[in-house]
Amino acid sequence: MKTLPTGKLPADMLRDLLRRYGPSDRRLVVGPVSAGRGDHRHGRPTAVATSDPVTFATEEIGWYAVHVNANDVACCGATPRWFLATVLLPAEATTPALAESIFAQLSDACGEMGVSLCGGHTEITHGLDRPIVVGQMLGEAPPDRYLTSGGARVGDTLVVTKGIAIEATAIIAKEKRDRLRSIIPAPMLDRCAGFLHVPGISVVPEAAIARDMAGVHALHDPTEGGIATGLWELAEASGVGLVVDEHRLPILPECDLLAQQFGLDRSA
Repeated sequence: MKTLPTGKLPADMLRDLLRRYGPSDRRLVVGPVSAGRGDHRHGRPTAVATSDPVTFATEEIGWYAVHVNANDVACCGATPRWFLATVLLPAEATTPALAESIFAQLSDACGEMGVSLCGGHTEITHGLDRPIVVGQMLGEAPPDRYLTSGGARVGDTLVVTKGIAIEATAIIAKEKRDRLRSIIPAPMLDRCAGFLHVPGISVVPEAAIARDMAGVHALHDPTEGGIATGLWELAEASGVGLVVDEHRLPILPECDLLAQQFGLDRSA
């Protein structure tokens, strides 16, 4: 039997699975996508929920988990409020220091945004060679101003904040430092690793500004698959086509350099 490649499930397969096995609760405004929206009747805030794992990074994994989930909630026009974490730790490789560092990261990241770390599950389990954190973020959006990735309209202008490949650059600089130290000066590697925080992977502040601006119809936070997949998902969800001038995509020189070293497509 043919196996599926690493990464997200193929879009057609995922769409079919959600159609056949998705929820039937009519109070859902939007069903399973990056984040699901709940009932917004009677002028009450719209409840927003999302879940996203971090499986690829070892350093600052707790911090990652909070922010990638907060981004999905924020791109629905919501304010992140409550976070739950399932923390899976590798057997025979987990120390008290490792467990405490992940919890400290979760707490610090939540504290930065005023989010409550309110529960989850933790276990040391077989079959893992690194920690995995699965996050669940809940948030609230104004009853008349929640957004989706499917709201783009013909004539809209695409706006990218900060630049592309920022998260990937930070991960490469952290995880492949030994390989890169003979090629790239240490100060540049340090700067690349710091891209998590400056310019940062969080889009929560930008999403809050966009939510309150007239003429903003859709928000999306591209993660796995990069800007190319993110644009495709936005177009597919909205039922529109996109015209993108690749040369106008904002990319920092450090991102460009690391992509070249590993033969990576910066847009993917």
